[in-house]
Amino acid sequence: MVPEPFFLPMPVGQRFCLFYRPDPSVEQRGAVVYIHPFAEEMNKSRRMAALQARAMAEKGYSVLQIDLLGCGDSSGDFGDASWSAWVTDVLAACSWIQQKTDAELWIWGLRTGCLLACEAANQIEQIRGLLLWQPVSSGKQFLQQFMRLKMASGMLAGESKGLMEQMRNDLAQGRPVEIAGYSISPGLTQGLETAELSMTSGGKRIEWIELSGKPDAALSPVAQMRLEKWRTEAHFPRGTVVCGPSFWQTVEIEECHELLEASLRVMAMDAAR
Repeated sequence: MVPEPFFLPMPVGQRFCLFYRPDPSVEQRGAVVYIHPFAEEMNKSRRMAALQARAMAEKGYSVLQIDLLGCGDSSGDFGDASWSAWVTDVLAACSWIQQKTDAELWIWGLRTGCLLACEAANQIEQIRGLLLWQPVSSGKQFLQQFMRLKMASGMLAGESKGLMEQMRNDLAQGRPVEIAGYSISPGLTQGLETAELSMTSGGKRIEWIELSGKPDAALSPVAQMRLEKWRTEAHFPRGTVVCGPSFWQTVEIEECHELLEASLRVMAMDAAR
């Protein structure tokens, strides 16, 4: 199945998109918007995202993949991105696919894409559910880990002393910082630092899938706590663990067909309590 590439016009620039259209002979099962992860994780994950989008389309899902502002083939540089602009991109992608089909909407996120998926879902009235792959539960914690990449490179160069404080001072003064080859703007870090996996209105269906290198592994404690919290808030969450590689961070491009199958399986199931 060959996706249809196009550019989605935005108030500032345009966003590159791929649209996977199901065969007309297949029963329409839903509409899906994919939200990619942060920085280099996006590139590592392209193969798995494409495989999953094709598999969804073959089962009757219309799937839209969007490169967020400053990412991939979209307008701007990474340093132009802000968290609020990315949320706007997600909402625009959801609006576009809802105009193409009246099928129920899923938002599918990977890693930090899950944080964006939650923020967007809180602003959309009609949504079937969220498909969350290996969610980042705290944007602040993720940012700290990402900034440590700069610390690691500084240690190798013998320049790590005071580096974290310098980066934070630069951001506080409105200056971007460069980490692992990416220019990170204050507008991006500020939004990421406050981003959490939170859902405001009740009744959302949430499929959380984690990967583990061990067969029959249990959900992480973070996942269990988050799912339980969502249950108390009248959502319909379910957690699944799949044995497979952490493809978003491996040196070589990896595939996990068990994850593809698990995603289709949970989406086809009834909401869980």
